Amino acid sequence: MPENAPWEYCLHIPNDLRAVTVSRRTLRLILTMHGLIGLVDTAELLATELVSNAVRHTKGPAALRVQWSAGVLRIGALDADPEPPEPPSALGQAAELENGRGLALVRACADLWGWQPLTDHGNRGKHVWCDLTAV
Repeated sequence: MPENAPWEYCLHIPNDLRAVTVSRRTLRLILTMHGLIGLVDTAELLATELVSNAVRHTKGPAALRVQWSAGVLRIGALDADPEPPEPPSALGQAAELENGRGLALVRACADLWGWQPLTDHGNRGKHVWCDLTAV
């Protein structure tokens, strides 16, 4: 049974594609330990897409942020690029492309998604996030 108390984890990762696997496995462990095993498969897919975009399309370090509050799991990727993410295309159109499917998958699988610029403490970058509601 999931916990009611809010919690948050942040995993800082290097700009290295191996960080995607580390993030996915860390997320699985976090969710399992907090009794959210029913969200693991979808959460792993979403985190993989977000972290992969952060590592592939930016030059600086990144981070995976996982938050739980009021029955909602928020998964986010922080990166050093202040440019907004490419808007997701329809999943059918994206499936025909070699690249560009990530945010279309996020839009299709998440209950809500969005992004915001990071401007606090002199940081420049963005936080791309999505929400999953526990049922």
